[in-house]
Amino acid sequence: MFIDLYIIQNVPPSNINRDDTGSPKVAYYGGALRSRVSSQAWKRAMRETFPDLLDSSRLGKRTKKSVELIGKAIAAKRPDCADDAMDMAKDVLKSAGFDVVKSDRAGADEGSDTTEYLIFIAAREIEALADLAIEWKDGSKPSKAAAGKAVAEVFHGVQAVDIALFGRMLADAPDLNTDASAQVAHAISVDKVTPEYDYFTAKDDCAPDDNAGAAMIDTLGFNSSTLYRYATVNVTALQEQLQDASGTVEGAAAFVEAFIRSMPTGKQNTFANRTLPQACVVMLRNRQPINAVDAFEDPVRAEDGTPVSRIAAIRLADRLDQIQTVYGDKPIQAWYVTTEHPVAELDAIAANTTLSGLQTELKAALSRLLADA
Repeated sequence: MFIDLYIIQNVPPSNINRDDTGSPKVAYYGGALRSRVSSQAWKRAMRETFPDLLDSSRLGKRTKKSVELIGKAIAAKRPDCADDAMDMAKDVLKSAGFDVVKSDRAGADEGSDTTEYLIFIAAREIEALADLAIEWKDGSKPSKAAAGKAVAEVFHGVQAVDIALFGRMLADAPDLNTDASAQVAHAISVDKVTPEYDYFTAKDDCAPDDNAGAAMIDTLGFNSSTLYRYATVNVTALQEQLQDASGTVEGAAAFVEAFIRSMPTGKQNTFANRTLPQACVVMLRNRQPINAVDAFEDPVRAEDGTPVSRIAAIRLADRLDQIQTVYGDKPIQAWYVTTEHPVAELDAIAANTTLSGLQTELKAALSRLLADA
């Protein structure tokens, strides 16, 4: 069972995801230059939204500071172990195959114990590893193989919702990896874009009258576009990792809302570009996920007073309808949300609702289907 999400979102002048030169990321599609936002940038924005939608105990943190997190958990559980907590935390992480090094970052982190790379670790795993470290402290640490097996059992247990959705890749401990049950496509603009640059100056407020020149001169890349965004959730795989039907429903619904509401924060203070989608289509499928990006292989152009976003919504509806007709991939259920007037072409393939209504009906449908599975 899959949830497919299709979004049309208008974004004003902005630079929400930069390349190595500081300019907005782009891609060629259909022979035309498009604005692009990487999936990694949008997944990060989604994870920042999750704490507003789910209890923090069901989430994880992507960090190099696992030693500190586990050490604090040990000290909170056993104040008498506070002096040894960091060494205990290092020991349990090393048993999992992680290398712990001294941070070479400046500031408060300088010289602190960190893992060599980011680890996506769940709140539940932090607590369980702290318990394991205390158990070894009070008794005796088992053999290297037995210790590694005990730590692996912690990571192989019920996953945090965001780890189950986005996956976990650990280079030094591949047996602890977690396959992602969700996929997020790179967002691209439905319309052709032209890179633009803002030339700006800054004046020194305290400069004397005989020095009226600018204190700083610079340029900043930006563009404006209407984005097509797509993501899919393998609900079956999500349930296998969460091992709980109710948790699966809540996790999937949180993913849908986070994908709709979130936006990467690059240069947001400069452009105040935060928008919500003009149109969202959600389809519940039982065969395979389907990305309808080919609806925009030919760039959209505004015409006869009809904005790009509305034409894009019509094109998306037409392509999804064609896919249903040609391939017979009719969804189990489908809904759409729009901030504009209802779109007749979308009415033909999905039920018009609000975001609140979508969440209610999606949860009900998932609960029913998982109960029948």
